Amino acid sequence: MKVRYPKYVKAWSIVMMLLPWLLIPLLGKSAFKRFFPSGIFISFVVLFVNWIARKRRWWKWYDAFSPKITWVIPFTWGPFLIGAMWILKLTYGNFLRYIALNIIIDGMFTYGLGYYLKRFKIFSLLRLTKNQLMSLFMIDALILYGFHYLKEKVQ
Repeated sequence: MKVRYPKYVKAWSIVMMLLPWLLIPLLGKSAFKRFFPSGIFISFVVLFVNWIARKRRWWKWYDAFSPKITWVIPFTWGPFLIGAMWILKLTYGNFLRYIALNIIIDGMFTYGLGYYLKRFKIFSLLRLTKNQLMSLFMIDALILYGFHYLKEKVQ
């Protein structure tokens, strides 16, 4: 039996993945070179956490292209990757500002955008509460900052 997806899901997911990349020129070449490895690293961490979450049914990313390619792919390689680089550019070196900005952005996703993502069948929480999701986001933020800090120390 062939699965039918809503009419514009594939187009929206491609736009969601590619649109943030238009902000790269504003980031600047040196900032891109500096923060891109950390963005790639945390994106793979997020994909690993999503793999665990799928197994444990913490949350669900609905299908974007197929059952194997869900909305987590466009979110991770679009807004998340580019957003991580922008957050590092704007706040790296001031840890309190970094944490505050992460709390604001992750809070908007968790407590605001989450409702709409569920309504439009993109993402929904299953066995995780919003507070647990927010804690997981904060752990990811600490991992990102720590990785970038160590990367800068090695260079």
